[in-house]
Amino acid sequence: MKVDAHQHFWEYNDRDYVWMGPAHDAIRRTFLPDDLAPLLDSIGFDGSVAVQARQTVEETEWLLSLAARYPRVLGVVGWLDLRSARIGDQIDRYAADPKFVGVRHVVHDESDDKFVLRADFQHGVSLLEPAGLTYDLLLFPRHIRPSIDLVDSCPNQRFVVDHIAKPPIAAGEIEPWASDLREIARRDNVWCKVSGMVTEADRSAWKPADFTRYLDIVLEAFGADRLMIGSDWPVCTLAGAYRPVMELVIDYSARLSSDERAAILGGTCARFYGLEPADRKERP
Repeated sequence: MKVDAHQHFWEYNDRDYVWMGPAHDAIRRTFLPDDLAPLLDSIGFDGSVAVQARQTVEETEWLLSLAARYPRVLGVVGWLDLRSARIGDQIDRYAADPKFVGVRHVVHDESDDKFVLRADFQHGVSLLEPAGLTYDLLLFPRHIRPSIDLVDSCPNQRFVVDHIAKPPIAAGEIEPWASDLREIARRDNVWCKVSGMVTEADRSAWKPADFTRYLDIVLEAFGADRLMIGSDWPVCTLAGAYRPVMELVIDYSARLSSDERAAILGGTCARFYGLEPADRKERP
């Protein structure tokens, strides 16, 4: 099974998507599963994991409603208020839906670089593993070190680093991103999404060779069995069309063994999130 491990849907309006500024004009419109389906077909992928783009429970419910109607939405990484005193009840409610596979918070937009170490947030994260849920780490390089402490506080929790932690590819910089990423990768409960790279590069003039050093470091750090391809569509379209963005990793993986390639292109994602093929997934 081939899976796009990271993409978004939204029905655009100015009120709910305040993070979209003038630089996001190209994606200030609605993107739904019917828009993604032909793109998946173009590269022979079976389905995708839809990830939250708003920090509301309503967003989570809306994504789950899409997943219930569109079998190729194999899983939903939603948002829950992990700092809430009632987070246990929220987790119990949403974990009952088989398409609800994990939670994400937009950590890299918080003013506190050590936000993940707040006691109430750590408590919320600690309740995910007993419910069988994962946690997506959305970080800039400066957040990796605090996130290592979060990971160490929850050694049985499955974590995945989104977008290889957004290194400064446009500037060609490697450190301290590489050293910190290698350190978090030493924890065997942490995986990594090979996604979101083109928007960290020169958006108008990137070429595949720009990413090779970064991909080499990520592969060496995590190994293929903890890497998963993702598009970050439609955000990726700010820098490139869906197919060439995905082909960055598809083509890179061609040098690997068939088992390693199968892991990166879908096997790892399916195992991490507990996904099943669309034609076998039991409907709620």
